[in-house]
Amino acid sequence: MVRLQADADPARWVPVTESFGFRGRRARKQAIRMLLSQAGAATGATPRPGGGFAAWAVSQAAPALMRKAAGRVLVWVWKDAPDLLVVMAQIQELTPQLRTARAMMPMEYDDTEAFRGTYLGMGEKLAMPLPSSPTAPPFATYTWDTGTHLVTVTAVCADRERFGAVIGAVDDLARSLRIVDDLTVREASGVLRLDPA
Repeated sequence: MVRLQADADPARWVPVTESFGFRGRRARKQAIRMLLSQAGAATGATPRPGGGFAAWAVSQAAPALMRKAAGRVLVWVWKDAPDLLVVMAQIQELTPQLRTARAMMPMEYDDTEAFRGTYLGMGEKLAMPLPSSPTAPPFATYTWDTGTHLVTVTAVCADRERFGAVIGAVDDLARSLRIVDDLTVREASGVLRLDPA
């Protein structure tokens, strides 16, 4: 099965993926609360008391959902301030529907720059420190089209002023991303030869 791996610096990142129990629970909850509040602000909703319960409930379900994704989705939060920055990487099969959806994205998504990953090669990066909507959080997306799959990394920051200070670490994390696949090897063969790709 095709899945993702990355070399996330443990001094900077707390993995949400498979962080069950108390491990990473506080960081998950803060990150989810930030994402929920950003989504609410983008839709014009007013913050409600008791919204922390929704963040807690989602944070309890997140690791199980990540495990079910089986490496197709990886999520990290910024260690020093989990409610500041959330990064999600995912791999999807490139279906005609996905290609159509990408072609219909807003014009501002055309303003990308070349971005080279260590393992994935040349891709694209779009950094939006000042989105067009004043309520939208700053974000960055990285994409690689492998021909059969689309690999995307999305980083959402809660603070426009601190976005520039953390985007370099997101670049490093995105560069370390790679695709891992399982190979079935016949037992009769004693040597596995891989042709150059």
